Amino acid sequence: MHLANVPDLRARELLTIVTLAEYGSFVAAAAHLKTSQPALTRTVKRVERVLGVTLFARNTRRVEITAAGREFVALAERMLNDLQLTVRSIGEVSAEQRGRVTISTYSAFSAHAIPQIVYRYQQTRPLVEVRIREGRQPDILEDVRSGAADFGIGYVSNLPEVMDGVLLREEPIYALIPHSHRLASKKRTKIRLAELRNERLISPPIDSHLRRLVDGAAAAAGFTLHYGVVVDRLLSAIHHVSAGVGIAVLPSDCLPRARNMEVFQAALLAEPSLSVSVGLITLRGRYMTPAAAGMIAEIREVEQKQKSS
Repeated sequence: MHLANVPDLRARELLTIVTLAEYGSFVAAAAHLKTSQPALTRTVKRVERVLGVTLFARNTRRVEITAAGREFVALAERMLNDLQLTVRSIGEVSAEQRGRVTISTYSAFSAHAIPQIVYRYQQTRPLVEVRIREGRQPDILEDVRSGAADFGIGYVSNLPEVMDGVLLREEPIYALIPHSHRLASKKRTKIRLAELRNERLISPPIDSHLRRLVDGAAAAAGFTLHYGVVVDRLLSAIHHVSAGVGIAVLPSDCLPRARNMEVFQAALLAEPSLSVSVGLITLRGRYMTPAAAGMIAEIREVEQKQKSS
């Protein structure tokens, strides 16, 4: 758009032209607009000067609109109507009634926690579109940094300096053991990390937060772990465990919600006990839209209720 070609007209001036065309009288139009007749006349003359056309033909009894005037009034009415709708929409956005929220998180949180949160959120904000981006921790951080997501939900320990984290929960680490495996036992509720040193494990990528956490604990204890399968998504590891491929070491949120698991057993990792810190991730200094701020408040409320239940 070339700004030099855009007429310098104000919404009040458009309204003046539309009102004069409707009433056909300077006196009546001025009374409706609560202005003086000379002021209204000056406004009409200015608009005509800016446009370079005559909008109204004046006579002693009445004001008659010209052909150019009728065309411009139709345009002015559309512009004023669009402006009204836009202002109303902006008001709804500021009241969290319209807009879009984009969340970047890992697959387990997306599958288990987000659906309930979105359901609650859209009970009062049905016109807000919610978008979920799933990825690993590096993907979540990049989404938040680049602005592809309003905020992220991931691991809040060791965040970059430009990001802030708010803890939502501590998730203990479990070992998922196929029932056919020799380490499986109905009475087993815990397992030592050292017991896994010679087992074939199913793991996230080597650069993942969870993999570094578990490998660091093993190295501190003086041994290394053996990985037979590497998957990008933690939930994929469960299917490999179910097939009897090996043992997976996963945070509690990845465990199926049904505890009567038939094909594998979940044992809490002990000696050492490990956990991951899951929370909200935001870019420091970034403006948070009302819709996104409302979603964050909803997430924190749901998490708090789950803690107290």
